[in-house]
Amino acid sequence: MGMTLVFLSFLGAVELPKPPEGTPIIPIYESSTEVDVESAGLDEANMYLFNLPDSAVPTPAILICPGGAYAHLAIEHEGYDVAKWLNSHGIAAAVLQYRIAPHRFPAPLQDAQQAIRLIREHSESWNIDPEKTGILGFSAGGHLASTAGTHFKDGNAPGRISSRPDFMILVYPVISLMSPIGHIGSRNNLLGPDADLEMDQSLSNHLQVNSETPPTFLAHTSDDSGVSVENSIEFYMALIRAGVPAEMHLFETGRHGLGLGLENEAFRAWPALCIQWLRTREILKD
Repeated sequence: MGMTLVFLSFLGAVELPKPPEGTPIIPIYESSTEVDVESAGLDEANMYLFNLPDSAVPTPAILICPGGAYAHLAIEHEGYDVAKWLNSHGIAAAVLQYRIAPHRFPAPLQDAQQAIRLIREHSESWNIDPEKTGILGFSAGGHLASTAGTHFKDGNAPGRISSRPDFMILVYPVISLMSPIGHIGSRNNLLGPDADLEMDQSLSNHLQVNSETPPTFLAHTSDDSGVSVENSIEFYMALIRAGVPAEMHLFETGRHGLGLGLENEAFRAWPALCIQWLRTREILKD
């Protein structure tokens, strides 16, 4: 594409893998009238659009949040590859490059909310159904996605386009920021090591589920040594108690960070199960 994608993290300047040739790169705070956030690092927040303009009807759309413990972004196998998979099933996708450490909360959530509003704002020109706009997150990106699905009122001032995702797909997600099951590295990068218990609880998203939380699909492996499977279990149980439609698939074994799971014979089943769930929810039609 003739350009280098660079953003700053607490690790210093990091070069992101380039998206496929011709992928539109959209600075999310320059392409919308829906802007009301602090200005620090806004140039680091971008969206890579994988839409389907030639579809005969507006398509569902999914905002993809790669993982990386809020310290880096696994944007290739948990972003671009996932977008291409979604496209193959008639779903538009947008890969989110959100702000990470040294930026703290609420910067990543603001980026996700802004991206969802931007997709809906441009839904007609991007051939997207604004009422079938969901979010998909892996690992810490799953934490960000679940935050967007449980804290959306924070991004819905009167008269603004809604930032509530219509559905969520969470793959080996960080959900809790508290011991014993929370991912403390993600917690420290997002909130800082000196954050208080109130913030930890507020962003341990299984504690924030209510009847307005979007329908959710979850996938995890039982022996995940990076993010405890109890994160998904606790979130699923909270959804069931709240009466929110939910489906969860737990696989016996598989390392953390598998993405689409192509290297794991069992875990590679989750994408097909997810597509079937989208059909069950009538988000995707044959």
